[in-house]
Amino acid sequence: MLTSLRIKNYALIEDVEVNFGEGLNIITGETGAGKSILIGAMGMILGDRATAEVIRRGTNKSILEAVFDVSGNEKIRRLLEENDYDYSDELILRREISLKGTNRNFVNDTPATLNFIKEVGNLLVDIHGQHEHQSVLRTQTHIEMLDEFGDYGDLLLEYEENYKLLNSLNKELKDLTEKEALLKEKKELYEFQLKEIEEVSPEPDEDETIESELKILENAEQILNLSEEVYLELYESENSLTERLGSVIGKLETLAEFDKEFSDKISEAEGALSVLDDIARTLASYKSKIEVDPERLEEMRERLGSLNLLKKKYGGTISAVLNYKEKISKEYETAVNFSDKKEKLSGEIEKLKNKLLAIGTKLSEERKKTAEKLKQNIESSLQDLGISHAVFETKVEQVESAGIEDLSVKTGSRAIRLFKNGIDKVEFFISTNQGEDPKPLVKVASGGEISRIMLAMKSSLAKNDKLPLLIFDEIDTGVSGRIARKVGAELKNLSRFHQIIAITHLPQIAALADRHFKVEKYSFEGRAVSGIRELSEQEKLEEIASLLSGETVTDSALSSAKELLRSN
Repeated sequence: MLTSLRIKNYALIEDVEVNFGEGLNIITGETGAGKSILIGAMGMILGDRATAEVIRRGTNKSILEAVFDVSGNEKIRRLLEENDYDYSDELILRREISLKGTNRNFVNDTPATLNFIKEVGNLLVDIHGQHEHQSVLRTQTHIEMLDEFGDYGDLLLEYEENYKLLNSLNKELKDLTEKEALLKEKKELYEFQLKEIEEVSPEPDEDETIESELKILENAEQILNLSEEVYLELYESENSLTERLGSVIGKLETLAEFDKEFSDKISEAEGALSVLDDIARTLASYKSKIEVDPERLEEMRERLGSLNLLKKKYGGTISAVLNYKEKISKEYETAVNFSDKKEKLSGEIEKLKNKLLAIGTKLSEERKKTAEKLKQNIESSLQDLGISHAVFETKVEQVESAGIEDLSVKTGSRAIRLFKNGIDKVEFFISTNQGEDPKPLVKVASGGEISRIMLAMKSSLAKNDKLPLLIFDEIDTGVSGRIARKVGAELKNLSRFHQIIAITHLPQIAALADRHFKVEKYSFEGRAVSGIRELSEQEKLEEIASLLSGETVTDSALSSAKELLRSN
């Protein structure tokens, strides 16, 4: 919902801010007062191309800003988050149009491209009356509208999920095919490298283990001599440390007989003797295991050399070598089994395409049934709105491909194109004159007619259409008083499902307003200025009377205006 619109230094507008509400917002005003300027400003906010001509004379920059309440709008949330914009319940779109040509666009105070502004706008607003921002005048939206009117969401979801899977498999096959030539070139190299690594068969951290063992093997004689010398000094030599410490303990025991203060020292000395005994036993065991083995030494040196060569060639560490081996093993396996893998993948793709064709065919049948219901609804609404001989049709057709492409499926002698939402192209056709063949809706030329067609379609699609705001610019052009009442009733009904802003000159429609605004043009300091304000209940009565009687408001017109308001 549009909560506020601010326009500064734009055409005849100096600085206005208007707050809109839910339901039916009506705008009236004399011809030339500036109603079209409001619509133009809204179009600019939604991404229309801007030129310096719109900047108010005597100023350097126009500022246009719209604030929307987007709470619960999941489409807007996804779009913002996918493009790294912050989401909150309040969305602000702002355009700054400069004489210097340095125009700037913002979404929630974050700079944005004009294309992104348009993407956001297309999820928020339809402007009817001119040919911009009318979703129904964009052929690509027709299928979405038809699907929203239909009751086959589960079938559509099943198709879309399988379509995503098809895209994934197609990408996998494409990547595989692109790899084919490269893999064939590298197959022999990978084979050689795998053989080289497998001949050595390195184990994790094996180089570190060997280096530790080599350190001992290379210094075996010195280690053996040193351990023997230490063992002798501790235990077996004449006057060894353990023998001397035993003598010390005996003397401490004698001292303790004279003075008990030495008793604790005896225990400490005995503990030291125990430690020396333990060291001696360890050394005895250790030195018995030390061997001077030149053959084992050479074997370890050769093994380490082989490991170091692999490390040098394939990444610098044993871990890197093993990782590289795992990687090229997969590549080599792919190269060896390429044809089988490609054939298997192609089979899965073909099977999935046929599944999509089956689901898509069911979707087509549902769409054609829905198109008939939509035809009846819209033709009935158009008749109520004064287009009595209207014929509305929805063409649901498949598109043939020139050949079998990634997203095409063969059926009989034809290749049918697969789209993300089915196998159909959908387009609305209409004839508003008796005896004429329906033509593409996007080519309908009459602005007033388009607005009523839009109103009829929006009324039919109202409960399902997710666009929050619909703007109708003089939808009542060429409409009689009798039809105006019906147009107003359609707008009022539509405002139960959408926020509506409608510019009108008919009192029958204005009387239905939930909020009524008036655009006025006045002179200020010798210059024309346009402004807009919300009318009070009394002002609303007088404005409707003015629409009935013209510039001079008569008592009869006031009485008729009261009657119109009462009847609503």
